[in-house]
Amino acid sequence: MGGDDVFDLEDFLRHLSTGPGVYRMLDAAGEVIYVGKARNLKNRVSSYFRPGADHSPKTRVMVSRVARVEVTLTHTETEALILENTLIKRHRPRYNILYRDDKSYPYVHLSADDYPRLAFYRGARREEGRFFGPYPNSGAVRETLNLLQKLFRLRSCENSVFANRSRPCLQYQIERCSAPCVGLIDTQRYEEDVRHAVLFLQGRDEEVLALLEARMNAAAEALEFERAALYRDQIARLRQVQAQQYVSGDRGDLDVVALACQGGQCCVQLFLIRNGQNLGNKAFYPRLPEGEGGEGEVLAAFLGQYYLGAEHEIPAEILLSHEPAEAAWLSAALSDRAGRRVHLVHRVRGHRARWVTMALHNAQSALNARLAGRAGLARRFQALQAALGLDEVPQRLECFDISHTRGEATVASCVVFDQEGPRKSDYRRFNIEGITPGDDYAAMRQALTRRYRRLKAGEAPLPDLLIIDGGRGQLAQAEAVLAELGIGGVRLLGVAKGEARHPGEERLFLSASGAPLILPADSPALHLIQQIRDEAHRFAIGAHRQRRAKARRRSPLEEIPGLGPKRRQALLRRFGGLQGVSRAGIDDLARVKGISRALAERIYHHFHGNPS
Repeated sequence: MGGDDVFDLEDFLRHLSTGPGVYRMLDAAGEVIYVGKARNLKNRVSSYFRPGADHSPKTRVMVSRVARVEVTLTHTETEALILENTLIKRHRPRYNILYRDDKSYPYVHLSADDYPRLAFYRGARREEGRFFGPYPNSGAVRETLNLLQKLFRLRSCENSVFANRSRPCLQYQIERCSAPCVGLIDTQRYEEDVRHAVLFLQGRDEEVLALLEARMNAAAEALEFERAALYRDQIARLRQVQAQQYVSGDRGDLDVVALACQGGQCCVQLFLIRNGQNLGNKAFYPRLPEGEGGEGEVLAAFLGQYYLGAEHEIPAEILLSHEPAEAAWLSAALSDRAGRRVHLVHRVRGHRARWVTMALHNAQSALNARLAGRAGLARRFQALQAALGLDEVPQRLECFDISHTRGEATVASCVVFDQEGPRKSDYRRFNIEGITPGDDYAAMRQALTRRYRRLKAGEAPLPDLLIIDGGRGQLAQAEAVLAELGIGGVRLLGVAKGEARHPGEERLFLSASGAPLILPADSPALHLIQQIRDEAHRFAIGAHRQRRAKARRRSPLEEIPGLGPKRRQALLRRFGGLQGVSRAGIDDLARVKGISRALAERIYHHFHGNPS
């Protein structure tokens, strides 16, 4: 709505289109606080500002903060729904119901090699071969792969390992692989096992059983009793698995989505049914605006953001525990995205009703556990307030830690907790540069400066309590940084390990010059401090190891300006490796195709130093 200094709401509403589209409500700071869609923009947006309208408390508070409204017109209602979910994911408005999960789902991948490999796969499906899934979590994929290795003994090793084996590996010894790498199985028999594995993954195990039984009988008639025994054992294992895997005789693909709400919290359980097999389930906990109600609205928000906002497979049928808001509109949008009819069904019978009941039971059970966990976490926050003498219960905690190996690849971590637990989307890591290797004080100072300079600019809220993994020295760095940036209202806490470095013996410092505070080992406040400190330590170590591994994989040739991949390859081929390149003279380097005299001198001086 442009560049006017003053937003005229009445004039805006008077000229608003009656067609479909998306509207965005912004506050005085220009932040998007709500995104909505409408079949008729004029009617929908006007309804928020109509005098005497019977709005919920949440809507009244939201409308009171609206300083501006922006709209995007769309050709169709379906386009509006898709755009709404795209904008919700981008802006994450505080008054929208938010589905919080950005991870792609894992698959079983069968490669297109001469001896295909079965492996875990996550990400865009650009690799050659076939994909089976999606599975709700990595554990379900690994369980399936473990099962397939027992049943069909297909290889799982990387191609680089497969190509360089001279004898069978441990997988062959424990009967999880048929060792095609060293020719212990011929191509025809391996292809047969691949075909059986594909049929099994497609849910066609009755066909697999029939084929195996026919081959067992043929082997027995040919007096190949060892081979017949292998087929017999394979059939027995497959029948045992079959008894455990099927939910029903139905071979269709569908998702089951159930919603449970209690105490202002909701849990959505998603079950993936493919080829009649239950591939497992996953729980989601949408973030609800205060005062939000209505299972239909919550369910509609989840379905839209989950299926339209990411590359998730949309099955032909989705079974629901409740009727979602604007179900026909949502179904049309999903059908448009999938390229075929998608049915949203909430009144079901028979085995479908049992699936929905099972999903509802899981949703309620997971929600109960989460509420119990949140209650325990809330008690820990209250105990922390009492232990540290804070004026109020802290709402946001941040903790910093430093990790390096003898000064190499120094990384600082920042983890964030609130009264719902870890806020992993707010975690940050900092690659530390330009300090003396091993100087933890300088590393902490650099990380804190970078973090709180951004937070002061309004990128995120400041914490109520800043926790530093370290004693007085580290805490002094934090005090200095906050003072330099002019940041007040943030309490500091240093956590130093005890003399024996045993958990429960931590010394706590509220200031760099103060006396240490020692809490009892069974203190809930101490347990919360230990939890966030350990999480910061875990995150720092992981980030450090990634950075160190990346640095060690990097070739010294990559550091030379003007030396691209093709020229590096030409040098390595010419001189037989990096050691040969490092020993070559300028004239020899300049003889390589693509290497100028100036570049040859640069390469030489990179290894031998610049002339004085």
